[in-house]
Amino acid sequence: MSRPEHIAPPELFYGETEAKKYTRNTRIAAIQAEMTMRAVELLSLDDRMPHYLLDIGCGSGLSGEILDEDGHMWAGMDIAPSMLDIAIEKDVEGDLLLQDIGQGMGFRPGTFDGAISISVLQWLCNADRTENRPRYRLQRFFSTLFMALQRGARAVFQFYPENDAQVEMIMGVSMKCGFTGGLVVDYPNSKKARKFYLCLFAGQAAAGERHELPKGLESEDSISGVAYTQTRIQDRARGRQSRKPMKNSADWILHKKELARKRGKEDVPLDSKYTGRRRKPRF
Repeated sequence: MSRPEHIAPPELFYGETEAKKYTRNTRIAAIQAEMTMRAVELLSLDDRMPHYLLDIGCGSGLSGEILDEDGHMWAGMDIAPSMLDIAIEKDVEGDLLLQDIGQGMGFRPGTFDGAISISVLQWLCNADRTENRPRYRLQRFFSTLFMALQRGARAVFQFYPENDAQVEMIMGVSMKCGFTGGLVVDYPNSKKARKFYLCLFAGQAAAGERHELPKGLESEDSISGVAYTQTRIQDRARGRQSRKPMKNSADWILHKKELARKRGKEDVPLDSKYTGRRRKPRF
C-alpha cells in the first residue's frame, strides 16, 4: 500500500472528499485520540493548570478535542484548507491557521507552553516539488518552533518514518536547531501497534528540575511509562478527567457565545438568566 505522502502533496491529498472521509471514520478518530493522549502525557504538563499548546497539523480538530477535554487552550495549523473547513464547521475551540510548516512559523518567542503533532512530520521529508528540499524545510520548521516555545517546554511528534535514514535526518536537524531529546518507541516488538514519538526539549528545564527522556511502553499490556494511556481512555469514556463544561449546559452555552463574539460574529444572542434553562415541553 502506498504511503499518502507519495501520492500527492497534503493540501491536495486531503481534498474535500478525503477530509470528510478521514474525519467521519470512527476507527481513525479512536486511534488519533489515543495517540493524542499519549503525546500530551509525554509533554509532562502540570495538571493543576491549563496550558497554551500548539497543534501542528491539526487537521479537522480531532486532536484539539482531546486538548479541550483536558482544559487546555490551543492554536492549530494545517496546510489543507478542506481539513480546516471541517474544523470551522465543527466550531472547534482553538484558533486555526492555514500554514505550510515547512516555510516556518511567525509566532512571538515563548508563545506556547508545548506543542504536539500527530502523523505530520513524515510529510516534511517528501520532496513533492522541485523547490521542496526536505532538510531545508525541516530546518526552517524546527528553528522557528524552537523560538515559539517557552524555554524548557516540550514538543512531541507522533510520526510514521519511512526508514532509519529519515529518522536520523529529522533528529539531526532538530538537534542543530537547539532541541535536545530523543525518540520514544511504544510497543517496539509489535508491527501493528508500534508507534514512534519524537520527544524534544526546548532549552534547559526550570530550576530544580531536569529533562529526562520518557521510556516507551514495552507491551500492549504494559503500564510502565509516563502514564497509563489505557486508563485515560477508559476514564474518558466514563466522562472523567475533563475540565470542559458539559455539552448544552449553561456554562457550555455561555462559553460558546463568548468564543463566537471573540471571533467577530455579530448575530450572537445576548446572555440572560434564562440561558441554558430547560424549556417545558409544549403540548
